[in-house]
Amino acid sequence: MLHSNATKPDLDWSQIRETSRLLILSAVQVEAMLNESDGSVNTLTDSFTCLVEHMQAIDDYLHALESSPTRDNAIICCEETTDKIKASIIAFQFYDRMVQCLQHVTSNLKGLSELVADQNRLYSPNAWLEFQQQIRARYTMESEKVMFDAILQGKSITEALAIKTAHQQEQSDDIELF
Repeated sequence: MLHSNATKPDLDWSQIRETSRLLILSAVQVEAMLNESDGSVNTLTDSFTCLVEHMQAIDDYLHALESSPTRDNAIICCEETTDKIKASIIAFQFYDRMVQCLQHVTSNLKGLSELVADQNRLYSPNAWLEFQQQIRARYTMESEKVMFDAILQGKSITEALAIKTAHQQEQSDDIELF
């Protein structure tokens, strides 16, 4: 059965169905962008792996030479380049974390769309609670759970972000693995 839409509304038109479609659209857009970026990031990762190997080989060759101002300057350049590579690797770790967060967002949007589109679940507090528990269970970092809990307690976005930031600062001595 073909349902009506906002461009051709009829008696079957539903704002809930329109909401569900827009949620799915948002999830698909994020997912498509993540898929497109994977190739570029894989290329960068391979390139940096090769750079690290070459820098190590160059450093080994330089250390095998007799000491001279030119050799010593070249070693310093290798060390500086290695530091830049390490900084880049840290940036890749941030990217990995961002991808994980965006994957959670797309999963949540899809789940919300399914929940809103299902008349049997839409008005069921238990269905909403189960969905919220599924979302919370996907989070791997405690700071995400703290922010999630703040939102469910009715905090504003600004307040929830502040609570998350404060939690991260309290935990700054600990390393959160994701």
